[in-house]
Amino acid sequence: MAADTQTTTRPPSTGGLRGWLPDRVDTRIRVFAWLSFVAEVLIIATGGAVRLTGSGLGCPTWPTCTPESLVNTPEMGIHGIIEFGNRTLTGLVGILALIVLVLVWRLRRERRDLFRLALVVLIGVAAQALVGGVTVLTGLNPFIVGFHYVASLALVCVCAAFLVRMNSAPGARVRAVPRWYALLTHITTPVLALTIAFGVLTTGAGPHSGDADAGRNGFNAEVLEHVHAWPGYALFALTLVLTFAAWAQRLPVRTWVTALLGVEIVQILVGLYQARNGLPELAVGTHMVLAALTAAAMTVVVLKLKTTASTADA
Repeated sequence: MAADTQTTTRPPSTGGLRGWLPDRVDTRIRVFAWLSFVAEVLIIATGGAVRLTGSGLGCPTWPTCTPESLVNTPEMGIHGIIEFGNRTLTGLVGILALIVLVLVWRLRRERRDLFRLALVVLIGVAAQALVGGVTVLTGLNPFIVGFHYVASLALVCVCAAFLVRMNSAPGARVRAVPRWYALLTHITTPVLALTIAFGVLTTGAGPHSGDADAGRNGFNAEVLEHVHAWPGYALFALTLVLTFAAWAQRLPVRTWVTALLGVEIVQILVGLYQARNGLPELAVGTHMVLAALTAAAMTVVVLKLKTTASTADA
């Protein structure tokens, strides 16, 4: 009998790591994306603790903690523990960013947005570690310290963008709000950026330098406090208009713009409290974290101005 020459088509192999990786946005991606966001916020909180407790040079060298030790030593006391703890959390942030990137690897073609955002976070964390090293090696230069904070805040915003996009369908996006509303939102965004920039300069001129021997930026802190407040109040007024308009017209951004307004109100109250009570450390640290959450909420509002075209047509 003649041999059967019919060939059998085999399905592509799904074994190994590729077979384990998600082929859609699943629970694993959602969980680690949220963990990455939370870790990025926590690194701002611990970085603030380093500065506000005078532990900026708790580890006086980099990348090791001392010339002889990778980790902090008992002789370095609480300042060494706080500074090395912040460095350790940086490692955790990097691991979480790497996990998110690996999890979206299989989706890198159909969900390029998620892959690119995850890649930006991972590269950003690595760059932040280097900036942190420069911060230590320059004796806590206030401008580099400020840049370090702004870069961390930007990574919080990128993680927030990932959270929004992972819950959105892929495809072309169209505006989901009136043109005037989108324009007003885009005007509000640089006002927020200006508020944060003056806040960073104000902190760099204030008493919380991170170390008794660290220099300040040379600006008048009392004057900067008022300059910082002006765009802050303008931001609040613009957000108030956006919130009332969103609810009046039942716009899809109304929930998140309300959340943005809520964070701003708390931020203003904390700012007034710290200014009138001699800049207590806990209030200043809370103010720093709230600034990051405000920027994250603003990021969400901006992204919610558009929706996937297929969803809009449905």
